[in-house]
This record gives sequence, C-alpha cells and structure tokens, in this order.
Amino acid sequence: MPRANPPPSPPRPTGGGWPRAALLAGLALAALPAGAATPLQAPGPQGPLEGSLLPGRPMVLIIPGSGATDRDGNGPGYRPDTYRLLAEGLAARGIGSLRIDKRGLHGSRAAVRDAEAVTMADYAADIAAWAGVLRARGAGCLVLAGHSEGGLVALLAAGQLPDLCGLVLLATPGRRIGAVLREQLDRALPPGPLRAEAEGLLARLEAGQGLPEAISPPLLPLFRPRLAGFLASLLALDPPALAAAAPAPLLVLQGLRDLQVTQADAAALAAARPEARLVLLPGVNHVLKAVAEDAADNLAAYADPARPLAPGVVEAIADFLAQAPR
Repeated sequence: MPRANPPPSPPRPTGGGWPRAALLAGLALAALPAGAATPLQAPGPQGPLEGSLLPGRPMVLIIPGSGATDRDGNGPGYRPDTYRLLAEGLAARGIGSLRIDKRGLHGSRAAVRDAEAVTMADYAADIAAWAGVLRARGAGCLVLAGHSEGGLVALLAAGQLPDLCGLVLLATPGRRIGAVLREQLDRALPPGPLRAEAEGLLARLEAGQGLPEAISPPLLPLFRPRLAGFLASLLALDPPALAAAAPAPLLVLQGLRDLQVTQADAAALAAARPEARLVLLPGVNHVLKAVAEDAADNLAAYADPARPLAPGVVEAIADFLAQAPR
C-alpha cells in the first residue's frame, strides 16, 4: 500500500459545550464497548468499502493516514488505536462518527484487486461515496476529519462536497509532499549517490515522467515503480491551495512533538483561510498522544493503544463543531 509519509523509525488547546440532551446521549454512548459500532458499507469500484459507525450528530467521517492504516488507526508495526479512541471520545459528547478502511485493504479489500493501483483522486471519490451513504441514512450535517495523508484526501474530497458542515485537518502536511519527502530523505541519507538518485526520482515524478525500472534496493520501499501513479498524484497536490478553495469551516490541529508534520505545516494550512481555527497542542505527537521530549517515548506511543488521546484533541474538535455554522 502506498506510504509516502510513514511513522518515524528509530534513530534516526481550546473548549465549548453541547446541548444537555446531546451530552446525556453521549454519556450513554460512552458506556458502550468498543465493539458496539455498527458495520457499514459503501459501494466501491469492484466491491464494497467497509467502515464502523457510531451514532450521533453531527457526523464525522474519519479518514485514515498513509500506508496500510486501518479504520482504528493501526497498521504493520504500529497500533496506537488513534481513530477508535477519537470516535469513542466524540461519541461521549454525542457526536457521531464513521471510521473507514481504504479501498483494497482490511474490510475494504474487495473494493479493488490491487490496493497499490490507486490515486489520491480515487481516495477522494471513495469519500464522496461514503458521504452519499451517510446522507441517505439521514446524517444531515457531515464533517470530514482527515489525519496525516488523510487530511489531503479530505481537502480533495471537500471540493466535491460543497455542503459540508466542517473540515478537520489532523497532523496534515501543509506543503507540497515533495518538500516533505526531501526533508525526510536528507535526514535518512548522507550526501552521496543514493541521495542524488532519490532526488532524481522525485524530480521525475514531479515532472510526470514516471519511474525507471532500475532503482537501488534501499530506495524501493518508497519508489517502487508500481507506486508511480499514486506518488505522482500525491506530489501534484498543493495543500494550501486546496485549503483556500475548500468551502467548509476549517479546523487545523497540530501536535508540537510531531516527528513527521511540523507547526509550519499547520500554520501554512491555516494561513490559507483567514477564518480557519488553528489549535496547537504542546507535548502531542503525530498519533495525537501526549509524549515526553525524548524520541523513545514518542515512538513508544505508536504501539500503545492503552495510552489515551492527548487532552485537548477531542475537546478542540467538539468545540469547533459546536460553533461551526450549520
């Protein structure tokens, strides 16, 4: 599965209220076990897309990040349960959510034969399909909440869904992905032939030239020729321009101990929309957990589903939704 912004490898806040009825409903939902979510399907290209629904209003569609990340926020080598915890935290406030598996993966594996033969536009089309299903079920007020690469999918999909009630970008890149990847490669690779080759491959993709068949093995995890179409679609995106064009009220939430996405990314997204709300959370990492300053604790949070979401994450989203125009 495409992964252009993976979890890092070693070494190498605001508030508001909801009506009392919604709060009481949320308290009842909070007592439900995690498995109480209702399975839900949407039409995919070749088979169904699948997700897990928790009731409430408004309805938040949680869009997963890069790679083989599942509807709960977990994947190979990492299990923070970020999206499950987010859904349950929102439910405790009477806010509904749908968290989804991406086409070709996990519960949505029948949607396409090849999970790597995708583009960002494909992912955005799937979000539009999910929006249609939710609206058919009576979810009048729909909010997109994308995490990391999922925030870019949310920005793309927002252009197809002009009547959204809100758009929430969680730890989302605010620069072209080429710039982000160059920073990561500069940290991972010393100056020399391998870094020069990586730079050349990025330049080819940005120019729409695809990838050559012969690529040095250390670079293949990122630059596999099968991923050329996906990577080209990702590199073509201009996140601030997409944010400026999105018609929905915008919340940008960023942890200040994120090892993948920076405060500057969040600032660039928020600056694209003068009315956007920017929430910066000290001590919070990429998977929205509170972590110590040392890298070891930051990385440990990726594999710790028992560690709760950082204080301020759910609260900032609930406050934004309470004040967003309907």
